[in-house]
Amino acid sequence: MATPQTSLNVKIFRGDAKVMIACNLDEADTKNLAGFTFYCEPGNNTPYYLFNELQFEAPSLHTQVAQEPARSTLNSPIQKFRWLHVPGSLHQTDKVFYGAYKYTVTPRYFNNGRLLPIDRSLSVTVNTTVDRFVKGDIELGFTRGFVQSQAFAVRFGKDAPFKPKPTPLLYNTSQQAGTNSAGENYTFLDEYTWSGFTAREKIFAAVEKVVNDKTLSLDVLAYDLSEPDLLAYFLTLAEQSRIRMVLDDAGLHHDKTGDIPEDQFQKEFILAEKKQAGGGPAVSALVRGNFDRYQHNKVFIVTKGATRTPVKLLSGSTNFSVTGMYVNSNHVIVFNHPDVISLYQRLFNEAWTDKASAPKFKATDLPTKDFAFNDPALPPMSITFAPHTQTQAKANLDKITARVASEKSSVLFAVMETDDKASGTIIPALIALHQRTDIFSAGITDSTNSITFYKPSSPTGVRVTGKPGSTILPPPFNKEATVGIGHQIHHKFIVCGFNTPDAVVWLGSSNLAELGEQQNGDNLIEIHDQEMATVFALEALALVDHFHFRDAHPAPAKPEKGAPKTPPPAPAKTPGTYYLYTDARWAPSYYKDGDFHQTDRKLFS
Repeated sequence: MATPQTSLNVKIFRGDAKVMIACNLDEADTKNLAGFTFYCEPGNNTPYYLFNELQFEAPSLHTQVAQEPARSTLNSPIQKFRWLHVPGSLHQTDKVFYGAYKYTVTPRYFNNGRLLPIDRSLSVTVNTTVDRFVKGDIELGFTRGFVQSQAFAVRFGKDAPFKPKPTPLLYNTSQQAGTNSAGENYTFLDEYTWSGFTAREKIFAAVEKVVNDKTLSLDVLAYDLSEPDLLAYFLTLAEQSRIRMVLDDAGLHHDKTGDIPEDQFQKEFILAEKKQAGGGPAVSALVRGNFDRYQHNKVFIVTKGATRTPVKLLSGSTNFSVTGMYVNSNHVIVFNHPDVISLYQRLFNEAWTDKASAPKFKATDLPTKDFAFNDPALPPMSITFAPHTQTQAKANLDKITARVASEKSSVLFAVMETDDKASGTIIPALIALHQRTDIFSAGITDSTNSITFYKPSSPTGVRVTGKPGSTILPPPFNKEATVGIGHQIHHKFIVCGFNTPDAVVWLGSSNLAELGEQQNGDNLIEIHDQEMATVFALEALALVDHFHFRDAHPAPAKPEKGAPKTPPPAPAKTPGTYYLYTDARWAPSYYKDGDFHQTDRKLFS
């Protein structure tokens, strides 16, 4: 929308518990543009200005409102044409309000390099809803996935532990984990709640629903398994004979010592069953198996009564472990539709009955079909189950590759790896994607091959890594944690044409590699829905933007042994790099033909 006083247009994209605010101006109105001020009104709660970590090098030379912090966008406008707002990150930290929001955006201007007072006649206000994503019979959830961030460093410190040492299988998550730089104590549960975000909410909501209703039962397909509060719930249900589980037993999760968390849990599970049976059942409800390589599904199925009437299904990429829920970037999807739940019941029953045997699974129709749904309560969608034959695996992945190759608008993705030599066609397509100049492309992986940054006057896309290694961020940024062993990006999703009627997103537990599709127990979900595609597009974009900056600031490589010592270079202090610009030089790239920034502005505004 626009007002007569300004050419400003503001568009809101809704995500899961977050929104993207996109701005646009006529090019003539970018002369002396200092940036944008964002004012947020969450329902009837206290309004606030969004914050900007970057500030002017000499704030006293600019109009400043003393009642606002220096990093308020009233004092430090944002010099970008879009901004992601996650309520609770810097305001409402105790309890986030979800519901009706108003955002007022005001373009700000310089006069001879000095910020002018805000001119509210130029402001545009838009109304929206900020909430957890629910549509029909589908809910989405995401881990926060930003251990490597300023927000995590401020709340918990860059060296915050995620587990007590030594780490027992079960421990009290309410115990103190550490003290932050402000002298505030925090618990493991504080870390878990913040880092697990809406994915944790969905996971615990499903399990607690079963724990609190004795008529319900839970079936679980698990890969990693170590989250202590979840394990305690599972053992409670085992004592009551209200849980069945298929748990991976590949080398990562099973060995002769029995010290691996999954092996420890199996022992405790059997002991819990014996408490109920007064001596123990003849056959445990916990089955171990790995198909040909991994039982890689991450699934909860909630059912009711002896007939196992479908109630709720949870799937996605999130492992039920401390790392999966609180370190990795991951997603969950919840279905409340009986037909979808019934299909996953078939998957579970087959895996449980045959102990995750690949030959027996491949003898059924589950890995050979593309199960499509056309119910009005669901978007057009389909689901495939691995392990497949080589022919089926290739056909499923080639379908995604073909859409990526033919896409005319945008491709955004977050996938774990892009250096698998047995990947099939998708990974090479994603690697080549950034070379295209006719679409908007942005993606992130944990791999470091074929990384590309934004280059002025270049129309090619951006591809970054979630594992930049050790970084040295310039002031005013604090030192952040690094993710060494394990993964930062554990997502497996690709979004094509999120802002078009033909939008599609692929998601689930599959690593989108041909060998994995032939050997792992996995599920891959294809959804044609613009709102859901947008949610995933925002998640990808948030990660790409976040790590683009970190990838560009690697720590200097360690000198080889015997190499002469040289003094470290002086830290850069270039205006406009670590401070806000004091002129409008940041804006022209968003209007320059053949520049990726122009593609970005046009796509979102």
